[in-house]
Amino acid sequence: MLKYFVADAFAEEPFEGNPAGVCVLDEWIPMEKMAKIAMENNLSETGFAVKVSSDPCTYELRWFTPVGEIDLCGHCTFGTAYILFRFFEQETDVIHFHTLKCGYHLVVEKQGDRIVMDFPSLPPEPFEYAEYMGEGVGAVPSEVWKTDRDLLLVYDSDETVIGLQPNFEKLKAFPVGLSVYVTAKSADPRFDIAARAFWPKINVNEDPVCGSMHSALMPFWGARLGKSKIVSRNYSRRGGTVWCEQEGDRVKISGKGALYLVGEILLDE
Repeated sequence: MLKYFVADAFAEEPFEGNPAGVCVLDEWIPMEKMAKIAMENNLSETGFAVKVSSDPCTYELRWFTPVGEIDLCGHCTFGTAYILFRFFEQETDVIHFHTLKCGYHLVVEKQGDRIVMDFPSLPPEPFEYAEYMGEGVGAVPSEVWKTDRDLLLVYDSDETVIGLQPNFEKLKAFPVGLSVYVTAKSADPRFDIAARAFWPKINVNEDPVCGSMHSALMPFWGARLGKSKIVSRNYSRRGGTVWCEQEGDRVKISGKGALYLVGEILLDE
């Protein structure tokens, strides 16, 4: 029997933002079992956390999509911290994560009604446009950029970003990029940028709100807009708002959260 939670990350209330499954374990279970739990949960990511006995408020953390382990996930780190602050670490405002897949040390703070994550800054580089990109996403971008892992397609209008109807089979066939981010400057004065994130290669057609995407969006838009802080609106069907701040080679990614589910996973041992 495992403790299991679902928290909506980057949400003002339940049913907004990005739902993250969270399993807080006493000790590690086999990877095959974690993968099966994530597949059964069928959320974009399920996080598994084990407390490090030698360090207070420190946890080892892994993230699994429905098709396997992933190396960096923002909203599930957020969701895991949200659950730990609420149920396991009520006396602290700081949690440290050692991420076993990618080796990152991530620090998450509770600041008022927001949770603030300290992530690596991953500035994208210009990349050559190919015809399949416009065909897959549904509109030709004005610019294409790329991180080591993901594609970033830039558009001239947030209306274009909001109205995109991708062909997910074509996105899945892209020879580059694990995921595809689309973005534009926002016409809404409440936000600096508009963004969406597509992950069909890991069976997540559209991520409701992608936290790790902002490791690339913050340095890209910060340089372009001349700002060290930006507010990003993710225009999925659920929607969500992400606050970002550049600090050297790190990006502070923050938002609000909501609790959706507290339960137990029953396994036949």
